[in-house]
Amino acid sequence: MFIKPARTRFAPSPTGHLHLGGARTALYAYLLAKKTGGQFILRIEDTDLKRTVPGAEQEIMDGLRWLGLEYDEGPDVGGKFGPYRQTERRDIYQHHAKILVEKGHAYPCFCTPDRLEKMRQDQMNRKENPHYDGTCRNLDPDEAAKRIANSEPYTIRFKMPHEGVTVAHEHLRGDITTENKQLNDQVILKTDGLPTYHLAAMVDDHEMQITHVMRGSEWLGAFPLHVNIVRAFGWDEPIWIHLSVFLKPGGKGKMSKRETAAAMKDGYSIFIKDMQELGFTPEGVMNWSALMGWGVAEDDVMTVSQMVDRFTIDSLTPSPAAINFQKLDHFNATHIRLFTTEDLTARLKPYFTREGLIVKDDVLLKMIPLIRERLTTLDDCISFGAFFFKEDVTPNPEDLIAKGLDAKQSAEIARRAYQILEAQPDISHERCEPPLRAYVEESGLNVNQVFGILRVATTGQKISPPLFESMEIIGRDVCLRRIQNAIGILEKL
Repeated sequence: MFIKPARTRFAPSPTGHLHLGGARTALYAYLLAKKTGGQFILRIEDTDLKRTVPGAEQEIMDGLRWLGLEYDEGPDVGGKFGPYRQTERRDIYQHHAKILVEKGHAYPCFCTPDRLEKMRQDQMNRKENPHYDGTCRNLDPDEAAKRIANSEPYTIRFKMPHEGVTVAHEHLRGDITTENKQLNDQVILKTDGLPTYHLAAMVDDHEMQITHVMRGSEWLGAFPLHVNIVRAFGWDEPIWIHLSVFLKPGGKGKMSKRETAAAMKDGYSIFIKDMQELGFTPEGVMNWSALMGWGVAEDDVMTVSQMVDRFTIDSLTPSPAAINFQKLDHFNATHIRLFTTEDLTARLKPYFTREGLIVKDDVLLKMIPLIRERLTTLDDCISFGAFFFKEDVTPNPEDLIAKGLDAKQSAEIARRAYQILEAQPDISHERCEPPLRAYVEESGLNVNQVFGILRVATTGQKISPPLFESMEIIGRDVCLRRIQNAIGILEKL
């Protein structure tokens, strides 16, 4: 069966960091476009000038590229449907607002902010839902034109129907019916000539030939308004898809700043830039977020290209999904295991260098097989492998004392281990482990006591990758020097 190529868009506002919800919206839009041989577009909805954050637009573009979601059209790549920033499309919106006024679907509103606030307060005092009272709805057009000519500030409001019902079809929820008497005449063009979301997004989706509108479920409340605007122009409607909401880990309520701050303390975040810095991989983040709202098995491990093959909008679900950071750990660790040694080497190197370590590529390649299975996030490589790139390590003196022994006995074990290793022509795993194990047997000590001292002495830590494989990578001279240093520490205790 032929599937028509879809044109989808991700249309964030540059008012803050790119977050998990936005990334998932972008992912689904990307998957549908690629599945159908269509186009995925980035549009920046920057008409809320007061809330626009410097640098946020660049962070959005960088975040999408880090996630592997390359867009076909956008502010920095162009395209025949541009401009792709709404502040650069002001004339387009003013033109369309004028069309709606001429058709009788919109009207100028001269109500001042003070009057609107008083009206709102009076309605709330009467226990009414705040709504526009229609003062300017029935103004004589000639009077309105005179007031505009006299430079009186005005907005343009969309004239919602007051009778009957609005029936809007939502792909995941079916027909949604709203009584028109519940609907409000919303502002679609502000006094500064910039549009509100209600007009701008509808005009842009039409002008850019968007076939599927994927957005957050918070827009369901405005859905009847948006459908009425599209119908007022006489345009074909896109397929509307309102994605499921993310709930905080406890499953009750949306993530707030408090929960986000608490998550950050535990090494998690819902912001894409933070996730990157915390050592999460784009593959892990995308796999994890995709399954929160997509009706496939919760443990399915997929790359983005595999998601493209399996994706359909019919398998999306509107049910809210609780954020589970343990699942993120699972998917991230799983994808780390799937990377080639060369790929993982390239990804880990920046984490070592930002710690001020000088990284030798040949050493990094050798250590990858030792630490790969221990990594949950990429930055875990520091705790498991920084000692490979240090000239010297500084063990905690207490950690050098084996369980059940004192400092003097532990120093004697370190001296004997030094002698055994010094006698070997090299420090390979195969050559060093047998004589050290023989020493354990003849001494009556246990493996944990002897190898524990050796581990702390050579790596500087109690937990490390396999001891003898690590020592082989560290090298004979460095290992001997570190053991000698540990002996000196123990002798001073």
